Amino acid sequence: MRAIRHGFGAITSVAVLITGTAVATELRDAPAPAEELSAAPATGEPEDFGASCRTVVEGSRVTAHCSNPYPRTDRVRLHVECDRWWDLDSDSAPVEVGPADYARVTGRCWKEVRSAWITHQPADPAPAPGQPLPVRGS
Repeated sequence: MRAIRHGFGAITSVAVLITGTAVATELRDAPAPAEELSAAPATGEPEDFGASCRTVVEGSRVTAHCSNPYPRTDRVRLHVECDRWWDLDSDSAPVEVGPADYARVTGRCWKEVRSAWITHQPADPAPAPGQPLPVRGS
C-alpha cells in the first residue's frame, strides 16, 4: 500500500511540474498588453527627465531623498498611505528639483505606514529637437 502512495505522489508531483512549466512558458511568450508598453519618445532617444528618488520609512515617518541628474527640472510629490483605517493618508506639496539639484521631502502617519511612493511631473516644457537648453539666470 505504501508503494502505491509513494508512486501516486511522484506522478502527481511530475504532473504539477509539467503543468507549471507549460503555464510559465505560455505567459512568457504572451505579448504585453497595450497599456503596459513603454512610453519612450518616438525619436528613439532616451527621455532626459526624472529625478532619482529613494524613500526611507522609519516608524511612522517617511523621508524621500531625490537627486536630479538631468537638465530638466522635475516636480516631485511624496504620497504616504497609512496602515490604520482612521489614519489620514497624505500627499506633499510639489517640490521642484532642478538640474543637478537635491531635495528632501518628508511625510508621516500617526501610526504605521502602509506604503509610500513618489510621483514626477516636468516643471518646464521639453525643448524642441535641435534647440539648445535654456540657461537660467542669464
